[in-house]
Amino acid sequence: MKLVYMGTPQFAVAPLRALAAAGHEIIGVVTRNDKPSGRGRVLASPPVKQTASVMKLPLFQPRRVREPEFIAMLKSLNAEAIVVAAYGQILPKEILTLPKFGCINIHASLLPLYRGAAPINWAIMHGDAETGITVMQMDEGMDTGAMLLQESIPIGSKDTAGSMLEKLSSLGARLITEALPLIAAGSIVPRVQDNAKATLAPLLRKEDGSIDWTLPAVEIHNRVRGLSPWPGAYTYLDGKMIKIIESEAITGKAAPGVLFEAEKGALAIGAGSGLLRIVALQPEGKKPMTAADFLRGHHGLVGKKLSARG
Repeated sequence: MKLVYMGTPQFAVAPLRALAAAGHEIIGVVTRNDKPSGRGRVLASPPVKQTASVMKLPLFQPRRVREPEFIAMLKSLNAEAIVVAAYGQILPKEILTLPKFGCINIHASLLPLYRGAAPINWAIMHGDAETGITVMQMDEGMDTGAMLLQESIPIGSKDTAGSMLEKLSSLGARLITEALPLIAAGSIVPRVQDNAKATLAPLLRKEDGSIDWTLPAVEIHNRVRGLSPWPGAYTYLDGKMIKIIESEAITGKAAPGVLFEAEKGALAIGAGSGLLRIVALQPEGKKPMTAADFLRGHHGLVGKKLSARG
């Protein structure tokens, strides 16, 4: 099938490679513009751009997909379908109706759950036991189109948004290569989503990482996992930020945000209910370390209280 592929982050890389390996003709790859990154604010290319460049595929980086010039260019390509995976802009009707088989989206949730930009993160933060991939026919809404294929996978107790991204990217790669021949043959019956069961997964902000210690320890633990690697779950001690890298919810009781040594070399923090045991953390300006290493380098921590602001 002649395809235009639209995607931006790492999640979208495996499906692009899988489509090419399956013999589809990728006649264009559309991705977002390069953005400043890191402390030096050096322009960095999106992962999909880097992959498309290595694969020597035609590449397009429009500022906005609604630009008439870009839509005219897309029309001239005469693609049979446009495959979308975390591209990052809502497509207008003019694009949705261009290809013979329309625009097919690879969404990282079990729709209608978690419509939006951060479905992997929110599924973990809500403590869900499973998530999955939905291959769907796009319409003008945000992840509201009819479902074509769907498959679930479990979320492990130690899974983070980073680890689930890799698993779901691989699953999305397999499902889209299975779906396209079935779509071309007309053998998939689209399933309309039940809007009454829909939930949202809004774009994450840096401030979403700030830990509220009055929440139950289980909820804080899930936020630590769901916010890893970005923006990370963080708190403040003596005015300096500390990122919680790995944690565990355990039984016990202490005032919310108060530090104590649960046992030799074990750092725990009081929560709204239960305790959060810290496995690994990253003090401001330093590398990640174990809780035991942190305790060895910091004396007089017991009884101190963490805060939401520096």
